[in-house]
Amino acid sequence: MDFSLTSAEREFQHALRDWLEQNLPAGWKGSRSLPKTDPERTQFLRDWQRRLYDGGWAGVAWPKEYGGRGATLLEEVIYQEEMVRVKAPPVINIIGIGMIGPTLIQIGTEAQKRRYVHKILSGEEIWCQGYSEPGAGSDLAAIQTHAVKQGDKWIINGQKVWTSYAHIADRCFLLARTDRSGAKHDGMTAFLIDMHQPGVETRPIHQMSDHYDFNEIFFTDAVAYEEDIVGEVGEGWKVAVTLLMHERVGVARQVFSLQRDFNDLVGFSKTLTRQGVRLVENPVVKKRLVDYYARSRGALLTYYRHLTQTMKTGHPGVEGSMDKLLCSELGKDMLGYAVSLQGAHSPLWHEDAYVNSSWQDGYLESLGLTIAGGTTEIQKNVVAERVLGLPKDIKH
Repeated sequence: MDFSLTSAEREFQHALRDWLEQNLPAGWKGSRSLPKTDPERTQFLRDWQRRLYDGGWAGVAWPKEYGGRGATLLEEVIYQEEMVRVKAPPVINIIGIGMIGPTLIQIGTEAQKRRYVHKILSGEEIWCQGYSEPGAGSDLAAIQTHAVKQGDKWIINGQKVWTSYAHIADRCFLLARTDRSGAKHDGMTAFLIDMHQPGVETRPIHQMSDHYDFNEIFFTDAVAYEEDIVGEVGEGWKVAVTLLMHERVGVARQVFSLQRDFNDLVGFSKTLTRQGVRLVENPVVKKRLVDYYARSRGALLTYYRHLTQTMKTGHPGVEGSMDKLLCSELGKDMLGYAVSLQGAHSPLWHEDAYVNSSWQDGYLESLGLTIAGGTTEIQKNVVAERVLGLPKDIKH
C-alpha cells in the first residue's frame, strides 16, 4: 500500500486541520474538558456537532445531496486520524451518523430520507440502536421484543439493554420480531421509533466508570406506523446486517486512538519515577513498551491492509473482525498497564503530577469494548472459521 497522500488528500487534510485549529472549544484539553454532568455535557456535545455540521465536517463520507462532503473512504480515515490527533470532542450522534444515517441512505424510503437524514447530521435528533436484549446479545437473532399489527399501527412490547445514548435519544432504530412461526433469523422487522412517546421507558445503567452511557429500554404498547418500517416486513435481519456493516468508522477511530495512547504512555512513563529512576529507563517497563509498540503498529498495518481490500471491493469484509480483536485486546492490556504504573495511586481519580485519571477512564471503558460490537470470543470464531477456513468443531 502506498502510504503517501495524493494532492487532493493533502488538501482535504490541511483544510480539516485549519478548521480544527479555529473551531476547537476554547481551552479544550481532551475528554477531561467535558462538563461532568448532564444536561450540560449533552448540550456541549450537541453544540459541537452543530458546529461540525455548519462547517461541513459532519458525516464527511455521506453523499453531498444528503448534507455530507462526499469524501472517499481514505479521506474518511484521514478525518478520523485528525480528530484523534487533536483529541476532538466526541460526536454525540455517532450512532446516527456512523450507522443509521448511512443505512437509511442505502435502503430507506425517500420519505424517510427527507424526514430524518439532515436532522441526524446536524444533531437536531439523537439516535440510539435497539438491538441487544437480556437474552439476545451475541445471538442477536434470539430477540423477543415483538411487534403486532393492529390496523395501520404496530404495537411493540419488550425490552432492550446496553443501548448507548438511549437516555438522550429522540429516535430508536429498533429490531423487533413480527413473526414467530419460522426460523429465528426470519420474521424480524426494523422500525424507526419515537423515544418520547408514552410507551417507552428508559433506565440508565450506572457504569463502574461513573458514567451512564448505556441504558435499558422498556416498550409497553409503544406504537410504530407503516412509514416507520425500514426495508420490508420480515426482512429485519437483512437490514440489521446492513447497519452493522457501517461500523467500520468506529474501528478506524479505535486504531488511531491506540497509536495516540501508546505515545501518551511513553510520555507518561517518562514522568514517573521509582527510587529516583524514571520508569521509562526500567528494563521491565521498556520491554512492555516495545511489546505495545509492536502490537499497535501491527494493528495499524493490519487495518490498512483491510482498508486496501475495502477500497478495491467497495465493501468491508469479514477481516474486520481481526481489526476489532486486535484493537480491543491491545487497548485493554495497554491502558491497564498504564494504570498499574501509578502504583498505590492507581485507585485515585483526580489530576495531579502523579495521577492521570484519563488512564482509569480509558481502562474501564476498554473492558466494555472487548464485549461491545461482538465479544473477543466471537471475533476469534469469525477469524478462525471465515478468514482462516477452519472447521467449526472437531469431528471425532
